[in-house]
Amino acid sequence: MPKSLSARRRCVLVAVLALATGLGGCAHLSAVVVPQAAAGAPGIVVFDVDGTLTPTVARIFSVRPDAAAVVRIYAGRGHRIVYLTARAPALQGTLRAFLSRRGFPPGDLVAPKDQAEHAAPAAFKARALADYLAHGWGITAAYGDSSSDFEAYARAGIPRERVFALRRVGATHCQPGVWSACLAGWEQQRQTLSTTP
Repeated sequence: MPKSLSARRRCVLVAVLALATGLGGCAHLSAVVVPQAAAGAPGIVVFDVDGTLTPTVARIFSVRPDAAAVVRIYAGRGHRIVYLTARAPALQGTLRAFLSRRGFPPGDLVAPKDQAEHAAPAAFKARALADYLAHGWGITAAYGDSSSDFEAYARAGIPRERVFALRRVGATHCQPGVWSACLAGWEQQRQTLSTTP
């Protein structure tokens, strides 16, 4: 998109393209107000979206097999679900509806409010997680596919044994970072969670 366009004109152009392609819109998701955790509440489980729940960062309208099943297991056990994405504001418009249509349970959807947050995903995600920690939430598990996810989780102080990497589709290894397991997909995690309380 030409940089010479004003921000407003770029937004209108993005909105027109979004209507034509179904890719979203200019409005970013509203900010999540993090509630204070109740005493004894189960922790949050954090899921990156693009490349973790979806097959790749480019294929944002399909999901990996068993991804929704894993999230539902955690939700069914009372965990607060946090979808933490660095998706650009212009592509956030249909994200909540997409997750719902694909069988993902309700949860907090935390995304960048502007281009500056989108451009610094590790810092943005670490700040978001710090907000949950400041409100008394523990972090049960965190899933991601990129080094910036793992950097954010490390900055937030999530112990290595609670961080899980999803191997990118077509890759032979997970992205570098601090994590306890490199998962080829969600089936293995679904089976593990289904057999443990």
